Amino acid sequence: MKTLLVTMLLFPAAGALFQALPGRMLSRRLAGWAACAAVGGALAAAVAALSLTLGQGQTWAVNLCGWFAGEGFQAQASLLYDPLAGFMAVTVTFVSLLIHLYSTAFMREEQGHARYFCYLNLFVFFMLVITLADDLLFLFLGWEGVGFCSYALIGFWHQDTANVTAGGKAFILTRLGDLGLVAALALMAGMWGGASVSRVASEAASLAPQTSMILGFLILLAAVGKSAQLPLTVWLPDAMAGPTPVSALIHAATMVTAGAYLLMRLTPLLAHAPVVLEATALLGAFTALYGALAALAQRDIKRILAYSTISQVGYMFLAAGCGDVPGTMFHLMAHAFFKSLLFMAAGCLIRAVGGEHDIFRMGARLRREMPGVFVLFLCGAVSLAAMPLTAGYFSKGRVLADALSLPGWPYVLSAVLGLEAAFVTALYAFRLVYTALAGSPDDPAPHTPDTGMRRMELPLWPLAALALVFGFVNPPEVFGLKAWLDAALAGGLGHPAHAAPPIRVEMFVAALDAALALAGLWLARRMYGPGRKPASDAAWMSATGFGLDALYATLVAGPYRKLADFTAVRVDGAVLDRGVGGGAKAVLALSRAVSSLATGRVSTTLRALLASMAVALVYLALRLA
Repeated sequence: MKTLLVTMLLFPAAGALFQALPGRMLSRRLAGWAACAAVGGALAAAVAALSLTLGQGQTWAVNLCGWFAGEGFQAQASLLYDPLAGFMAVTVTFVSLLIHLYSTAFMREEQGHARYFCYLNLFVFFMLVITLADDLLFLFLGWEGVGFCSYALIGFWHQDTANVTAGGKAFILTRLGDLGLVAALALMAGMWGGASVSRVASEAASLAPQTSMILGFLILLAAVGKSAQLPLTVWLPDAMAGPTPVSALIHAATMVTAGAYLLMRLTPLLAHAPVVLEATALLGAFTALYGALAALAQRDIKRILAYSTISQVGYMFLAAGCGDVPGTMFHLMAHAFFKSLLFMAAGCLIRAVGGEHDIFRMGARLRREMPGVFVLFLCGAVSLAAMPLTAGYFSKGRVLADALSLPGWPYVLSAVLGLEAAFVTALYAFRLVYTALAGSPDDPAPHTPDTGMRRMELPLWPLAALALVFGFVNPPEVFGLKAWLDAALAGGLGHPAHAAPPIRVEMFVAALDAALALAGLWLARRMYGPGRKPASDAAWMSATGFGLDALYATLVAGPYRKLADFTAVRVDGAVLDRGVGGGAKAVLALSRAVSSLATGRVSTTLRALLASMAVALVYLALRLA
């Protein structure tokens, strides 16, 4: 097992190093295939490792080396592998491999291909560190690493200042959440002399309730920042400035899901802080509805999918707040498949209309000219909308059934919000399909044939198949099929057993969820279907993400800029610069005065000697007085 885990990490790390050195001298094609091979090797190791753990429920602890120690504190480069880490590693490497393959066609004419694939490989490496790490300081290395790579990839086209600004915005806002993880690590290190996932699982039951609550909220803050949940959502829509494969990588199975994965990994701690679980469920449900409403009013196809990601990760938080680790992982995997599919299919559409992102300038001709992309996009959309029997239908239904089966008003309210978000999700998903692929725009964007379209389509078909059928790995009991994923994840890392929702709740949710999805389809067809001329200007508040950006600009960025201007002009310029300048002038004047006493003339020397004696006599007189 140790060999497999090390191999899993080494492949993408070696790939990034290769791209940074000799990869720069290779052709675009060779550099791209080398990057794919690196991730493919990691995927092979991930599948082999998972096959050894399935059916055994065994946990493997691997200590690679000591990192540093001192003052009673120790940090290790250690790994902890259980079924949860195994499924996450397979999901990350599988989706990343398809995104790499897609990138070889999508980025084939871009400059800086070695830099692009270097960051992409490095991103996968750091995400695997998060997935496999036992020591939380080692996990923090991966946590910050994906933050750096996202900054570099979002701003990949750095000639445009807006892209660099978007990358910086993502970097700064996610750092706010990271403060929570740093504080939690400091508290754990103070208590235990170190911090690790296995230590948390073994010690969580012995912690005082207040300590569990404080640690739980700090972990939740870290997860909120990384996963773009309320109120730290504003960086994710702007992250669309990066290349489309980067958007797929960040939004599907890697960075934004890292927060939900952290909550699953530390469930033994959260299980002893029920107020944190309730807050997580409520926060996730509010974010799910917020993201869905904001997506409903966007015109930019990538921003629609970005707000959709915020909403779907909200469902993961809701499941984590219900204490359902298999349910959270189920929705994380289903979302990884259909969202990466939607992003990459959207990239094909954008490429076909010369870089245009506005869905109101696309239309039915794209469906006729690109039937393959249309089918792919439709597979992702129906799964996102939770149409019956798709992956999204089963995974989202599991989350809603969890919330409805738990007692207490926070879970009841979360379930209501989640159901409302489910209806809005279906509405915006089919608004997107009808407008972008069945509409008749007044000002269509010119069609730009792309010879690489076939190569971009090929990696998407496995995702389309999974978007449709993956749900059958974990259907509700009412369907009479075995919940294979639940059985495979049972008992990992000391996770408390989660009772399956009652059958009557599952039946109610299955029927209601299907009705909401169909109602969303019906309403979308009425509003945006063929022959309709929907208003293209969405003047709703939700079009601006309910003004969160403007609020932060007013309450945080504005005062910060004023403070910076004040300190630059009043403090740095008026006080420090003048003070330093005045001091320099005084020293210069003094040095000139002193130099006037060293002319070499006897008369000057005598005057200086007499003046010095006078000063000495005055000093002695004062001391004797």
